[in-house]
Amino acid sequence: MAIEIRRAVKEDCPRLMELVKELAVYEKAPQEVTVTIEHFMESGFGPHPVWWAFVAEEDKHIEGFALYYIRYSTWKGQRMYLEDLVVTEKMRGRGLGKLLFDRLIDEAKEKKFSGVVWQVLDWNEPAINFYKKYNARFDGGWVNCAIDL
Repeated sequence: MAIEIRRAVKEDCPRLMELVKELAVYEKAPQEVTVTIEHFMESGFGPHPVWWAFVAEEDKHIEGFALYYIRYSTWKGQRMYLEDLVVTEKMRGRGLGKLLFDRLIDEAKEKKFSGVVWQVLDWNEPAINFYKKYNARFDGGWVNCAIDL
């Protein structure tokens, strides 16, 4: 298995959206994906991108991706926020997630971010166990809040 990790390009967006929808099904919330492909592409590859991503390819086919944006903490400064780390079901357990996560850590160091933060569903034991391998801290003291506009 020859896996290549590379930066996402605009032409990857349709495949990334397929994987976003696959993730939403896995997380039991497929109806929550409401972003259009046009907005997704503009947000990542327009004149003022707000997200960046790496993809994992096997034989030129994207089997996973990690998408992040910059979050600012008044306490810590710029931090990488990992929005999604997705590997197709058929490729899980083959090291793609580790390759993607390690590339994110390298990117955060290169950009001199003060850290990497993300969320994981409390029932997603495979993901929790994956992050434990990185000595991640799990903070149960905060409650997620959001409003839809």
